[in-house]
Amino acid sequence: MKRFMGLDVGDRTIGVAVSDLLGITAQGIKTIRRSDIENDIKELKELIDTYEVEDLVVGLPKNMNNTIGPQGEKVLEFIEEIKKHLDVKIYLQDERLTTVSAEKMLINADISRKKRKKVIDKVAATYILQTYLDKKRG
Repeated sequence: MKRFMGLDVGDRTIGVAVSDLLGITAQGIKTIRRSDIENDIKELKELIDTYEVEDLVVGLPKNMNNTIGPQGEKVLEFIEEIKKHLDVKIYLQDERLTTVSAEKMLINADISRKKRKKVIDKVAATYILQTYLDKKRG
């Protein structure tokens, strides 16, 4: 049994979710406010250690035609930095429309715009990780 961590990597924030030990469900745990790469990696390492995570699932933003655009390139660069500093396996998960899905879910739950802004990245990370876990289970 191992725990997975899902990441929704953006320019200003990183949404973070973790799985249960059975790898069945994903729960959002935090939104990291990005400052510089060293602090971003440090915060991730602390969370990885705290939750005893072995594998990361990182959302890869793709264009609707399945190509990788500028934001996808930034995510791939961030993954290379993670590989330099952390000893974890990294899986990519197509994240097209995850933020849109998260936003719709929060709107349907009647969450105010102000509160949505605070949790949207964490919810998107949960979607990314849950999609990966569901796909992995078949």
